Amino acid sequence: MDTVLYTQHDAVAVISMNRPDSLNGFTSELCAELLLAFEKAHRDTSVRCIVLTGEGRAFSAGADLKQGFVGDRSTQGKLLFEYAPVLAAIANIPKPVIAAVPGFAAGIGLSFAMYADLLIMADDSFLLSPFTTISLVPDGGANWLLVRQLGYHRAYQLSIESERISAQRCVELGIANKIAAADELLDVAIGWAKELSQRAPLSLAATKKVMRHAMDHDFHSSYAMEAELQNQLRDTEDAAEGVAAFFEKRAPIFSGK
Repeated sequence: MDTVLYTQHDAVAVISMNRPDSLNGFTSELCAELLLAFEKAHRDTSVRCIVLTGEGRAFSAGADLKQGFVGDRSTQGKLLFEYAPVLAAIANIPKPVIAAVPGFAAGIGLSFAMYADLLIMADDSFLLSPFTTISLVPDGGANWLLVRQLGYHRAYQLSIESERISAQRCVELGIANKIAAADELLDVAIGWAKELSQRAPLSLAATKKVMRHAMDHDFHSSYAMEAELQNQLRDTEDAAEGVAAFFEKRAPIFSGK
């Protein structure tokens, strides 16, 4: 892959967008290679957590406008058949995905950062929805994400005024989970991912599944899914190991079975 770097640190896969000269602007090639990287992390049973980040000064400046009209696809086609599959991969992979944001995440870069399961930002970074400055509409699911996180009035204001949301403000609003010093961002993100990789992988996957479902389904269907998943997990080797470790006052060793 040319536009994506893939490395592994113990049980943590780091997927890094690698177009620093264009501030990791999204292209068809970048979308395709991100999808391949997530498929690789999905297949690899030694990977239990994923960090998504960007090389250079930014997580991503959004769509690469210089290459935005290259190829035969319409803008609608790009959103549906290039960006959407990668976002679906983030949502459907049964492993936590941590977005680590250096510099800034703008446009569809904001969508990718917010769509991850967890978000850590550099202390000097920000999120930006700049679409009204170029006469476009927020995309990549940004409208859905921002309204659910902030409520309609705040989300609309933020988008039409193209307000920069600082890392500190993102934590206050519940958009981001943590802040790290800019020069320590990736190390802190990997350390966090390693801690999560010690948790029961089946539990992480089930919790992600039901919470993603709960975001846009009713209480009763979410409750029913909880009950079904709990029933499945109770008979696993990892559940037995977790209970045994609790009574033996030791750290559990989970196998994912």
